[in-house]
Amino acid sequence: MTAAAKRLAPWIACASILFSVVAVVVGQLVPDPQLDPLNVTISEYAVSDRGGVTEIAMAVLGIGSLALLLGLRASGAPVRGWPERLLMVWSGALMVAAVIPTTPIGEDLDLAAQIHRYVSVAAFVSLPAAGALLVPRLSKDAAWKPVARAVEWVSLAGGFGLLAITYVALPGERVMIGLVERLLLGAEVALLAVLAGWLVRLAWQRGSSGKAINFPTYHRFIASRS
Repeated sequence: MTAAAKRLAPWIACASILFSVVAVVVGQLVPDPQLDPLNVTISEYAVSDRGGVTEIAMAVLGIGSLALLLGLRASGAPVRGWPERLLMVWSGALMVAAVIPTTPIGEDLDLAAQIHRYVSVAAFVSLPAAGALLVPRLSKDAAWKPVARAVEWVSLAGGFGLLAITYVALPGERVMIGLVERLLLGAEVALLAVLAGWLVRLAWQRGSSGKAINFPTYHRFIASRS
C-alpha cells in the first residue's frame, strides 16, 4: 500500500460515510409520500426510488468501508483475523445489495430479492460482530484505547438492534420494522464513524509529527470507563 493511499484512506472512509448518511436521508424523501418509514424497510424505499439515491448511498458506504479497512490495516490497528474478515463481508454485502434490489412492496420475492435479503442479513450481522471482537483488542492498544469504550457501546447497540429486528421480522409480523431497521443501521454507521474519525485523527497527528503519536493521558470521560 503506497504512502499516498495510507494518507487518503481515512479521509475517503469519512467522506463516504458522510455522503451515505446524507444520501439515505435524501432517498427517504424522494419516493411516494404514502410510504410509511416506520413500517417500510430501507430496501423497500430504495426499490421505489427511481433516482437510485439509496442504492448509490449503499454502494458508496461499502466502498468507504473497504477504504476504512485498508486504513486500519495500514495504521497497524489490531484488525487482522476475524474482524477484518467481517468488515470485508459487511462491505461486500452492501455493494451486492446495492446492485441487486428487492422486489416492490406487495410482490412475491424472486431470486434477486432473496439474494438481496441474505446479503442484507450478512451485512447487519457482520458489523456488530466485528465491533465486539475489536473491543478487547483496542483496549490493549495504546493508540486505540481511547475509543475502545465507544466501540463497545455502539457494538452493543448494534447487537440489541439485531435482536429487535429478528423479533420484529419473525414473530412480530413486521410491526415497526422500518423504525427498528433504521435504528440498527444508525448504530452500525456510528461504529464505522467512530473508527474512521479516530483513524483520521491518528493519521493527522502522525503526519504532523512525523512519528507515531504517544498518548500519555486520555480523555477523562473515556479513560475513567476503560
